[in-house]
Amino acid sequence: MNVLVLGCLWVLLGAATAMLPLRYQTLPGLTLLLSAPWLVWQIGGDYGWLPLLLATVAVLSMFRKPLRYLALRVTGATRESARGRVLGERQ
Repeated sequence: MNVLVLGCLWVLLGAATAMLPLRYQTLPGLTLLLSAPWLVWQIGGDYGWLPLLLATVAVLSMFRKPLRYLALRVTGATRESARGRVLGERQ
């Protein structure tokens, strides 16, 4: 299957995941997040650096809050403070 078709399916699965209630988004979202680097790498390998850059920006835009939360947790923030900073709550 063409890598762009896989990319389109990935986007549709991401949209379907976003429509789920929040408590059901974790597993499909994690699956999408873990499969994204492989898919972006394949797109870059087949079509060059510009599509690779566009796909990377799209993935980072889609997962900006979960990635920021994970970065804060890795750097030592507590669960509550990381969640508050990601969601923009005042501390």
